[in-house]
Amino acid sequence: MTEPKAPKIEFPCDYVIKVIGNAAPDFTEFVVAVVEQHAPGITEADISIAGSSKGRFSSVQLKILATGEDQLKALFEDLKASGRVHMVL
Repeated sequence: MTEPKAPKIEFPCDYVIKVIGNAAPDFTEFVVAVVEQHAPGITEADISIAGSSKGRFSSVQLKILATGEDQLKALFEDLKASGRVHMVL
């Protein structure tokens, strides 16, 4: 029996990512700057910010225009390589 394959994403498409890291005054600006390098054109309406209940972590959710798997992979790698990001969903 074979495992079911993940559905293929048809590019270009709107794609939502959520970035979680330690809460800091500049965390949102940092995330947006990194994402803009890979998916320019983000507006205020594309960004949603939330803090954890104890204020230790911050999450930034962004809607981007995804153009391909290579773009998404490079974006995720740059965010994780920063050392400021704990998780990218």
